[in-house]
Amino acid sequence: METQGFCKPGFEAVQEAFENNFAKELELGACVAVTQAGEPVVDLWRGDADPQGTPWAEDTLVNVYSTTKTMAAFCILLLADRGQVDLQAPVADYWPEFAQNGKEGVRVAHVMSHSAGLPGFDPPLGKVEELYDWDAICAGLAAQAPWWETGSCSGYHAVTQGYLQGEIVRRVSGRSIGQFFREEIAEPLGADFHIGLDPAHDGRVGELIPPSVGLDGLADPDSVASRALAGAPLTATEPQTSAWRRAEIPAAGGIGNARSVARVHSALACGGEVDGIRLLSEAGVERILEEQTRGEDLVLGVPLVFGMGFGLNDASFPISPNPRAFFWGGWGGSLAIIDLDAQLSIAYVMNRMEADLLGDLRGGSIAGAVYASLA
Repeated sequence: METQGFCKPGFEAVQEAFENNFAKELELGACVAVTQAGEPVVDLWRGDADPQGTPWAEDTLVNVYSTTKTMAAFCILLLADRGQVDLQAPVADYWPEFAQNGKEGVRVAHVMSHSAGLPGFDPPLGKVEELYDWDAICAGLAAQAPWWETGSCSGYHAVTQGYLQGEIVRRVSGRSIGQFFREEIAEPLGADFHIGLDPAHDGRVGELIPPSVGLDGLADPDSVASRALAGAPLTATEPQTSAWRRAEIPAAGGIGNARSVARVHSALACGGEVDGIRLLSEAGVERILEEQTRGEDLVLGVPLVFGMGFGLNDASFPISPNPRAFFWGGWGGSLAIIDLDAQLSIAYVMNRMEADLLGDLRGGSIAGAVYASLA
């Protein structure tokens, strides 16, 4: 088993960190990509795409869970930059049915910062397959009451956020968020990332190795965290089914690889434009850094600062030596960091999952090696 791809001189530490994860037997298959000023400086892959030993190829794709949220947020930011969505306007301005049950004042910014008070489904879903019925899910969310005072704090909207964002996109643009993302972001950038996968790509999808610990089983069944994760639990086997891959699940169902994640985020890292393709104005990118909430997240139980659609770099959760950096990751370990000060995009994607919703040390060690290389 050898590492494939390339690593620009000066970034050898990144390859060393990547390979060290394999040496410690922490990986089955994985990939890492880094861009600086829009230029790919690291693009590596290694290992197996499935337990049967299929080699991880240059174009292997896997489900990246909540790293998908960065793509959904990009869609809303793009509409805001075009003046089609006001981030401080009520969601109900675009989705009138959403005003039910005391949600008249829930703003788009609250959805973007996990502070809308809708971190789970009420009543809980009976089976995972319900996620595939977009209209039914959105009707249910429109009817729900917030679980806390909207905007007062964050409570991670692990699955619901994508439907809330996606329905805003659909009402404003007339397109599903998967179609909108593909046509407005992925295709212009040539990024191999998908929210709702065409069957033509099924043969490239690797198999996730589920974590040993699931997302359920929290101590207090009445806590916001337990309620948010109640109902049909995700087991990480769902992406093996065509129904999951076809569905547009914008907070958890995105399928891609490190190269595609880094490519999309390179546009943000470079102030909205990369390779002559401008998707956002510089001011549109800067809006991500507008702090929305600060404090212990009611679902994740750790201190977080949320900006507009991303977690922000902060002493309580440091992800960069530079202040103007933001990030998110996915259940199992995938990680994405965007650094405006360094014009840097870092992405790590793997198929052997760990249990933590906030990533693990594998991606963290790679990010540390990137910054060490810059220093």
